[in-house]
Amino acid sequence: MTINRRRFLANSTRLAALGLAAPFMGFVGRSHSAGSESFFKISLAQWSLHRQLRSGTLKVLDFPVKTRKVFGIGAVEYVNQFFKDQAKDLKFLTAMRARAEDHNVRSLLIMVDGEGDLGDPDKGKRKQAIENHYKWIEAAKHLDCHSVRVNAAGQGSREEVAKASVEGLRALSEFAQDFNINVIVENHGGYSSNGEWLSQVLHRVDMPNCGSLPDFGNFGDYDRYLGVQQLMPFAQGISAKSFEFDSAGSEINTDFARMLRIIRDAGYRGYVGIEFEGPGDEDHGIMATKRLLEHLGRKMEVST
Repeated sequence: MTINRRRFLANSTRLAALGLAAPFMGFVGRSHSAGSESFFKISLAQWSLHRQLRSGTLKVLDFPVKTRKVFGIGAVEYVNQFFKDQAKDLKFLTAMRARAEDHNVRSLLIMVDGEGDLGDPDKGKRKQAIENHYKWIEAAKHLDCHSVRVNAAGQGSREEVAKASVEGLRALSEFAQDFNINVIVENHGGYSSNGEWLSQVLHRVDMPNCGSLPDFGNFGDYDRYLGVQQLMPFAQGISAKSFEFDSAGSEINTDFARMLRIIRDAGYRGYVGIEFEGPGDEDHGIMATKRLLEHLGRKMEVST
């Protein structure tokens, strides 16, 4: 999957108008097959079922099975905290990969949290955080994922954390290159929830296997539509955050149609991951998000 050159240049012009440096042309994940109904495919983030996983109602190894059988979705995004002590357990990882492959489910990425701040201004702490992520790079390779999702976080001034994040992300991406794994950053609190800040960090890293995972939420007071637009030139995945729906089936916090137009116009042709975080039944929330994405995807494909 590559960004159309004309659209990429248009994005670069828009970013320049916003005072951002032109972004690099990075690898953006795996392409979807021609002739599909929409310009994107749908995946499911494991976090969408976090209550079921934490309660034990759903076992980790059964996540890809349920994804296929209950939701009819063919790709998954794992979250490391649900198997945080098994990153090096090859028997467990082999079983996880087999479950996915046996049900024709593609493993896309692992969302990694709790391993230290890659943007810590303290060089020693940052080095430890980088090394803590190594095992997840290796686990992602074993699972046949294309990426790990990490956080650009740290304590300090805006520029101090930016400088440290650039160094931390570059070092981890250099390690990940040998495994053909991408390091992608989500807008996930702190400075990273500012689309301008994060896009500048990724531009400064300037590595083809280091990109973004724009999330529809997690922007705080920052304009979420502007933030996604700023991160799209680096996007190697998309997280469609959902909470609640109105009687017509629209998500009440985010204009999904507007978001998908931004994504489509950026030339993105990969997976859009469902990440339901709302109250109530998780299965219902996932299906509501899926129906909305499918409806809008078909509608936009017809209108282009």
